[in-house]
Amino acid sequence: MQKAYKITMGKAACAVDLGDGSERGEYVNQDYILSRLGRPHRSVSLMYCYYPLDKEWPARISEYYKDKKIAFQWDYPYDDYFPYLGGLNGNRDGEPFASMRDIRRHGQDVTLTLTIDPFVSDEHLAAIGEDLKRFGRLFLRINHEATGNWFQFNRRANYQQVADFYCRAVKIIKKHAPNVQTILCIGGVEDINSEKMVYEEEFAQAVRDTDIWSVDKYMALHWGWPLDVAESGGTTHNRNSVREVFELTKKSYERFKYINGGDSKPMVMSELNADGNVTGPYEQADMIRLFCNIVEEEKADWLSGFCFYQFRDRGRLGLEREDPNNSNVGIEQPVMQTYREIINRKRFLPSMILGSEIGLPVKLTWRSSEDAEGIAVLLYFEAPPVFCELYFEDDSNLMLEFNGRWFYKSPTTKYLDLMPAFYEHNINGGCELAIKIFAPPASGENDLTTEDGLFSYSYIIEKLPEIRIRTAPIELDKDKEKGNI
Repeated sequence: MQKAYKITMGKAACAVDLGDGSERGEYVNQDYILSRLGRPHRSVSLMYCYYPLDKEWPARISEYYKDKKIAFQWDYPYDDYFPYLGGLNGNRDGEPFASMRDIRRHGQDVTLTLTIDPFVSDEHLAAIGEDLKRFGRLFLRINHEATGNWFQFNRRANYQQVADFYCRAVKIIKKHAPNVQTILCIGGVEDINSEKMVYEEEFAQAVRDTDIWSVDKYMALHWGWPLDVAESGGTTHNRNSVREVFELTKKSYERFKYINGGDSKPMVMSELNADGNVTGPYEQADMIRLFCNIVEEEKADWLSGFCFYQFRDRGRLGLEREDPNNSNVGIEQPVMQTYREIINRKRFLPSMILGSEIGLPVKLTWRSSEDAEGIAVLLYFEAPPVFCELYFEDDSNLMLEFNGRWFYKSPTTKYLDLMPAFYEHNINGGCELAIKIFAPPASGENDLTTEDGLFSYSYIIEKLPEIRIRTAPIELDKDKEKGNI
């Protein structure tokens, strides 16, 4: 009988999130992403828009006007994100809810980036809150990059109206969904020689009303994509120094804090990358590595996390580039290997605290990807394994970490092969490893009828899986026995 111990998963010193789908690429399922990266993220970012007062709604605007010639990506009547199909008179059967459930089943929180018509009624905002209250801790980024001039909400309203709308939306949505944590994303300090943020006076109250502060910073960006090609002397791209991007982000945090009366709040970078259209694939990877090196070396505790934008991209802002022959296929970029290495550094990994021995049955509790109670089962290996397998008899929905690699078990899965945990990190004999097991919600939603169901989900494990370990092939090599090799 294997012994089980309580284990608690907590925050990383700097969390890592991942963008998955936008105007530049389709959503990629979490099973595939987990297989490519080997670990889940704190949160996965989805990008949607909500313009229910427009005559074209709820069409995706670029598809509605597929024959319309435009000069800029955002020259449509409303933002070219996937339509948010919930809200007033909406439904929760389609998107983004199917993707949100997929994300949460795989032990991650959702960051929902939502551009909203600033003239929707309070009833629309209340309906969004009702949509979101069943998804546990959820990060909601409303009208991001709000001090810019490209999104339709900025073209329909002045900056004070956009800021006032943010405060109104925060108040109403959180009244209906207290589990939601709001992210204010504005330009921050954009000049290294300035102390003030752009449109600081207009957004001062929003800085105080939000839960989390954020800026989007690209070390290189081709904003003319996909309508032109970045070439030397062009005017639709730029490149900044990595150090300057870091310093501008830090100055933005310090200014947020000043506006908030000296009190701190979590600071994140909701979009971070270097555009390969500008840098090429190798320097893109180098710039991401250098930025994360600075975060580590300077122990930037003021930075709570960053979101890499994005997993798969039709341009060159992805860990994969979409295959032009088949949108379901991704072509790995050099930054993928760099990113895998970064997200397995200690600073970017969630904390794990091993507790006392516990008996079965045991209740596992999932509050968020930064607050979960699981069990750890210790395994002793006399030699490197050839087979390492788990067999289940229940319908549990589990995330398991083993030897640095994570695995997902769906409710219908009865068998897991753990050998991929050894392919990159093999072991010597005579060592002990722990299987860490957590239980995020199987449906992707919390049960609101249970006690504290708004904030947590629980599952009772009655029995540990059967563990099969073999340290030699089942049949010995006949050629080796005969001395032929």
